[in-house]
Amino acid sequence: MTDNTDRIIKQILLVPEGKVSSYRNIAAKAGLVNGARQTVRVLHSMSEKYSLPWHRIVRCDGRIALQGEGRELQLGLLRSEGVEVSNEGRVDMSRFGI
Repeated sequence: MTDNTDRIIKQILLVPEGKVSSYRNIAAKAGLVNGARQTVRVLHSMSEKYSLPWHRIVRCDGRIALQGEGRELQLGLLRSEGVEVSNEGRVDMSRFGI
C-alpha cells in the first residue's frame, strides 16, 4: 500500500456516522490536492478489506455518484444513519458534511 492510499483510508475512517464527506475533501485532507479520483479508486478496491464507510462519501455537491443497486444501497445506509437524502440523491453538505 502506498503512503497516499494509507492517508486516504485514514481520512475515510474519520467520517462519523450521520455525516458525509466528498471525494475531493477526503483527498485534500490526505494531502492530495487533485486526488478525488484516487479516493474513488481506494473506495472501489479497498472498502471491503478495510471496512471503509464507503456510503458516507459523496460528490462535492452532495450528490450520490453511484447508479443502480449501489445507489439504492447507499441511500438506505445514509438514511439509516439519520442523513437526509433527497429523492434526487442529494445530501445537504452544509448540514451533514464534514
